[in-house]
Amino acid sequence: MNNVYITRKERFNAAHRLFRPEFTDAENLRIFGKCSNPNWHGHNYTLWVTVKGEVCNSTGFVADLKELSLIINEKVIILLDHRNINLEVDFMSGKLASTENLTIAIWNKLDEPVKKLGASLHCVKVEETDNNMVEYFGPSK
Repeated sequence: MNNVYITRKERFNAAHRLFRPEFTDAENLRIFGKCSNPNWHGHNYTLWVTVKGEVCNSTGFVADLKELSLIINEKVIILLDHRNINLEVDFMSGKLASTENLTIAIWNKLDEPVKKLGASLHCVKVEETDNNMVEYFGPSK
């Protein structure tokens, strides 16, 4: 099998707060720094979704990028964009709103719909800032 990898880039803006409710404000500040601000803070996130598969002989595609974009927007972007991740994003409920946990949750939202395109997820990458990004390649097998 000759896998080809193709990536779609999308963007969203969201607020969050890194904190553990069972910790004091001082403990949260020590562990999470300014990201534990009780009044929240936000990021202009960039999301890369890389899928892999064989090139279809009739279309020349691994996956139709227009369809991939629609899936990403329906399953992820509209749920996150201009939202508070801690309070308004159901698929992050009960999870610490770290970029690591967000990246895994996005993978979980996209895995099955991408398979229906005839491809498979290879990597979900979320850039929180110019200096911080997370890549997830799926659960260990």
